[in-house]
Amino acid sequence: MKIEHVGLFVKNLEKTVEFYQKYFGAVASEKYHNSKTTFSSRFLTFQDGARLEVCTREDLNTEKLSGYPLGYMHLAMSLGSKEKVDEVSSQIEADGYPHLSGPRTTGDGYYESVVLDPEGNQIELTV
Repeated sequence: MKIEHVGLFVKNLEKTVEFYQKYFGAVASEKYHNSKTTFSSRFLTFQDGARLEVCTREDLNTEKLSGYPLGYMHLAMSLGSKEKVDEVSSQIEADGYPHLSGPRTTGDGYYESVVLDPEGNQIELTV
């Protein structure tokens, strides 16, 4: 068994798609749109075949909980080396996106840096 894809609801579909294309080399599908439900999505395919479905619709619940909300916490992107983690982390921060922590080696041995995408979703950059 494998996870076929992960879905992510966002307010700005195209800005989010562009972020994942720029920093992680994702290839985006054509946009799907259902005018009856206002649902739109694009699939992002990464080099190893993993897929992220970025979705939006008019009736999104945009309230955020404070602290650490229940549910999915972050998306971890394996970049292959510490140098690449440092490089991508620095570029994302230089381009004005929030950089929450790292790069650092965690207590359980991960080398990571945590940044946010345009919608505030955490991305853990790791080797």
